[in-house]
Amino acid sequence: MPEIHPRYWVMVGALGLTWGGTFLVVELALQGITPFWLAAGRIGFAGLLLTAVWATRGFRLFSGPSNWPVVILVGFLSSTLPFMLISWGLQYVTSGFAGVSMSAIPLMVLPLAHFFAAEPLTIRRFIGVVIGFFGVAMLIGGQALESTGTSMESAGRLACLAAAACYAFSSISVRRLPEVDPVGLAAILLLIGSLGIFPVAWVVEGAPPALSTETWIWLAILGLIPTAGANLLRVLVIRGAGPTFMSLTNYLVPLFAVLLGALILKEPLPSTLLVALALILAGVALSQYGALKRLFGLS
Repeated sequence: MPEIHPRYWVMVGALGLTWGGTFLVVELALQGITPFWLAAGRIGFAGLLLTAVWATRGFRLFSGPSNWPVVILVGFLSSTLPFMLISWGLQYVTSGFAGVSMSAIPLMVLPLAHFFAAEPLTIRRFIGVVIGFFGVAMLIGGQALESTGTSMESAGRLACLAAAACYAFSSISVRRLPEVDPVGLAAILLLIGSLGIFPVAWVVEGAPPALSTETWIWLAILGLIPTAGANLLRVLVIRGAGPTFMSLTNYLVPLFAVLLGALILKEPLPSTLLVALALILAGVALSQYGALKRLFGLS
C-alpha cells in the first residue's frame, strides 16, 4: 500500500472542489459555444499549455524503460472514448443516472487495483466505498433512476457505465507506468484526447463557431484550471497515492457541485444533504481508515 502523504489529501480535496465547480463555468461557456467544440477547445488549450510547460523541462518523459502503447491507450481511455460515450448516452438517459455512473468508478477501481496495482481489496475498504456510493446516490436523488421512456435507454445506460469503466482502467494504467515525468504525461494524455475529440466535434457540429471575448475567457478558464491543472493533479495523485485513493474524488465532485450551486446560483439544497454528507464522509473514513490514522498520528 502506498503511503498517503498529507499533500495528496489536499490534492484530492482541490480536485473535488475544482471539478465540482466546473459545471457552473460550463453552463456559462455554453451560452456562446456548442458542447462538442467546448470540450475540444478546453482539452486542446490545456494540452498546448502543458506541452509548453513540458518543453521547459526538455520534453523528458520516461526516466527508464518506455511504454508508449500504454500511454496512447490511457490517452484514449481517459478522455476521447468516455467523452464520446457520455455525450451519446446522455441523449437517452437522465443526467442523474450519468452522475451515479461516475460515482461507481471507485467500485470498479477496487478489484482492478487489487489485481493490477498492488492495493489489496479488504472488506473494510469495500464497505466504505459502497457506503460512499450510496451517499452520492442519495445526494443526486431518485430522479437518477427515472426512465426516459426511450427505446435506447438501456444502451445509453451501458454507455455511461462503459465511460466510468474507461476512467477506472485508465487510472490503473497510469499507476502501472514506469518512472515518468508527470507534466509530460498529463500533456500527452490531453493531446491524445484532442486528436480524438476535434474530428468528432467537426463531424457532429460542423465548423467551429465564432466566439465572443467572454466565451474565450470562459474557455481559457476551463482549459487552465479544471483541465490542465486538474489533470496534472490527477496524474500526481494516481502515481503517488494510487488509483483507489484518487477515486475518492468521484464522491466529492457531486457534493461540491450541489453546495456551490446553492451558494452561487441559489439552487435549493436537497433535503437528503446531511444524510448524504454523513454517508460520503463515513465511506471515505472507512475506506481510508489506515491512511487517516497515519495522517493524524493515531496508533
